Order: sequence, then structure tokens, then C-alpha cells
Amino acid sequence: VDLRDRAAIQKVFAQTKFDAVIHFAGLKAVGESVSKPLLYHDNNIVGTITLLEVMTAHGCKNLVFSSSATVYGWPKKVPCTEEFPLSAVNPYGRTKLFIEEICRDLRNSDSQWKIILLRYFNPVGAHPSGHIGEDPRGTPNNLMPFVQQVAVGRRQALTVFGKDYSTKDGTGVRDYIHVVDLADGHIAALKKLSDPKIGCEVYNLGTGKGTSVLEMVTAFEKASGKKIPLQIAGRRPGDAEVVYASIKKAETELKWKAKYGIEEMCKDQWNWASKNPFGYGSL
Repeated sequence: VDLRDRAAIQKVFAQTKFDAVIHFAGLKAVGESVSKPLLYHDNNIVGTITLLEVMTAHGCKNLVFSSSATVYGWPKKVPCTEEFPLSAVNPYGRTKLFIEEICRDLRNSDSQWKIILLRYFNPVGAHPSGHIGEDPRGTPNNLMPFVQQVAVGRRQALTVFGKDYSTKDGTGVRDYIHVVDLADGHIAALKKLSDPKIGCEVYNLGTGKGTSVLEMVTAFEKASGKKIPLQIAGRRPGDAEVVYASIKKAETELKWKAKYGIEEMCKDQWNWASKNPFGYGSL
């Protein structure tokens, strides 16, 4: 269902009474958002406004929203806490930031709303069964889907953008989180909505640890037994050097903490990729 299609959304809410909504839907490629900003603003922001209006009409005022660490822009220090200044530096990040502000405005206008904004860091991995994984259309925009495609022979080499950062191996550092941990974070957020003191709250979902690009590649090579050929290129405009989360607030208030390390992330990613080398086209 396209969230911009009001009639379709109203039909869904008319058929079933919902206590809460987890809003995942949206376009998510940073590079594409730079070349197609109107598409991103229309799809992500207009779709969310339509959803919120329909939820209001049907008396469903509990929301968990998938935001993003991109709202922090280029943080001047790490780890990023929820109180950091917000300064998204690309259209995708700005759509997430604008939606956060819309949610805060909505709560301020109507105290019946309970909203939790979850700022994801870098989700990777797959379901341990190997039945559900990431299969991006076209060229992957994120590291691990590209790595897995190289490993199964769909691409010749991984392009590493920048090896001259002030990090331990010169490559960018990010906070990678297993998708299963991320899913558990949403369950914790849903439970937190029952807290009468909740208004509009924001939580980081990450591991609180930074891992470099080369460290992730090495971990994937170990998990898969495959050598990943590398091509070193210049830095991409807009890429931050080091970004990772402070997760103290989520640990304290949501009673949630990531359980899986990069070894499990890579193991489950390879399990999915090896069973489905052409993604869902393999099924």
C-alpha cells in the first residue's frame, strides 16, 4: 500500500482496529535522495502525514517511527546521544528530521498521542533461518549488501570510499546493528508506549561500538570463507568519518540492549546470501 493513497489507508483502518502502528515505510537511499529530492519529500513526508491523519480519524494514537542516525549529520564528537544537535546533510536525512518535528508538533497539539522515534544506526545481517534478508534493487547503497554480492560472484570487487580517514585503518567507522536486535528494539518500544508518562520520546538503536569498513570486510571473509577483492576510491562527499551511538537511554528506559556482535551479523548475512545468491529471485 502506498501511504500517499488515502483511500487505501482508510480501507485498512476501517477493516481492523489497531492499537498502535510501527511506521517503517519510506525511501532510504542517501545518494538517490540527492538526485531525486522531490521524490523523497513526497514519498516520505506526504506519506507520513497521510498516515497520521488517518490514524487520528480512527482513534489510533500510538506510533513507533523508524527514524535514522542521519539526523545527526556530521557529529563533532562520538558517541551520539539523543540530545545532540540535529543537522541532516542530505534530503533523505532531512525527511527523517522533518517527520520527527511533525511528530513532536502533533504530540504538542494533542496529548493523547504517544510517539516513540527510533534512530537507527547501520542495520545489517539477516534472519538466522536464511529465509529473510536484504535484497536491494539495483546497485546496493550500503556496505554489507554489496559485500555479499561480491562474495556470491554477482560483483567483481567492493569499492571502499576513502582510506585516508583518521581511524585505525583509514576507513570510515560506523555502528552496525543486527536486524534481529533492531526488531527486538521495536518490541521494547511498543511496550514502552503503555507508559502513561510517554509523550514523544527518541531513542538511539545501535550497539554503542564503532567498526571500520575493513573490520567488517574481514569479519565477513571469516564467516563466509570468501576473499573480498577491494578497490580503493576517494571519499564520497557527505560521508562522516566516525559515527556510533550512545545507547544508555535505550538501555535504561526501554530495558533493551543489542546482543549480537559483528561475527553473528556476518554469519547470518552469509547464511542468507549463500542460500539466496540472487536474492528473492532465487526463490
